Amino acid sequence: MNPFSQLPKNGQVKVYNWKNLCLKPYDKNTASPYLKTRVILMNGTEFESNMFLHQLNRHCLNNEIRRIAAEVRRSEQQQQKRIASLKPINETILETTIAYEQLAVDLTADMAKKEPNGFVKQQLDFALLEDFDHLYRYANLIEMDEGVHAERLVGKYTEITPARPTISEHRHPNDDVRRYINCWQDELITRLHTGIITAAEQQTMNYYMNVANLYHSEQGRKLYTEIAMIEEQHVTGYGSLMDPSCTWLESWVMHEYTECYLYWSCYQDESDERIKEIWLEHFEEEIKHLKIASEVLYKYEGRDWQQLFVGGADFPALIKLQSNKDYIRNVIDKQVRYTGYKDTVVDINSLPDSADFFKYQSKVNSQPSTVASHAVIDKHISKFGSDYRYESSQNPEKTLRDRKLDNCELARKKGV
Repeated sequence: MNPFSQLPKNGQVKVYNWKNLCLKPYDKNTASPYLKTRVILMNGTEFESNMFLHQLNRHCLNNEIRRIAAEVRRSEQQQQKRIASLKPINETILETTIAYEQLAVDLTADMAKKEPNGFVKQQLDFALLEDFDHLYRYANLIEMDEGVHAERLVGKYTEITPARPTISEHRHPNDDVRRYINCWQDELITRLHTGIITAAEQQTMNYYMNVANLYHSEQGRKLYTEIAMIEEQHVTGYGSLMDPSCTWLESWVMHEYTECYLYWSCYQDESDERIKEIWLEHFEEEIKHLKIASEVLYKYEGRDWQQLFVGGADFPALIKLQSNKDYIRNVIDKQVRYTGYKDTVVDINSLPDSADFFKYQSKVNSQPSTVASHAVIDKHISKFGSDYRYESSQNPEKTLRDRKLDNCELARKKGV
């Protein structure tokens, strides 16, 4: 599938009426876990598109370009509202959070398995273990607060067990900035992966930033606040990978291409026929948006879209949300002790004693008992006698197998 070769279904940018803007939500009790994660993925994608076009508007001197972008942005806003309306009102903040983390885990794993750029793959694997641990922390909270077993919410497709402890994920800002890719040399799939994961983690960060003060318990508010800070680190790390040398109009074309790619992926992957039609409808709208962005690029920079896709514009392997248990277990086994160091990641045992990581940890996490991600597990153990897990077999990291003790030192201190 090459979206540039497709003719837009409508000659003009589509405008919805109110009836078609608010759609019937999915049933949280019968919908597939991956339907829920696709809704989150595309909601985040539309958020990214809107914010990008707002930033273009604020950095562009040409009012004609700004008007064209405003019309496309209005359409993207309508798409976002339609997707957001699919979430049912009876789905709790924590139930939605479990879906957010399942998306982070299985989307990242799917991309990491296919990523040809070793440096980008390393960053995907690195953050994967952190989101995987977040899922475990929230799963313990939801059992305590709502009596819900998260294994049901994830459909048993994704394991729930600790990885790199969240307390160990807090790094100095200097150690989250990575080196960027080269959009003219790296493969198309790498360019897609960096943009998609940045938007997805940005959506998670924004969600946690907005719901932290809405949660009904002090314990939950603190956990959302802490993990929102890690999501800030992830957005910094992933966003650093994107090539900053691209012009605004080049980036616009790539944004629209990415939306086409994701909607087509969702359409191919979706089992719910009603939702499948929504993905197709939005894909057809994005074909029009892509054509507009390409025309603007040619008119104002004198460049054809082909110059951005020198290896061809056919979609590479599509995103497929599915179980990745074996892959994640392998990453835990090999990389659980990694931490950030300047523009890369290393085993904590190789960090110099003077590293910023240790200084930052001593300030932020001087007393582990006050750290929310640790406290929630401690409280669960006190209440139920052990933590909550859903495992196919014991944790691949032996220091994480004790269900009556939360490990606060792994990947945080040397020699553990």
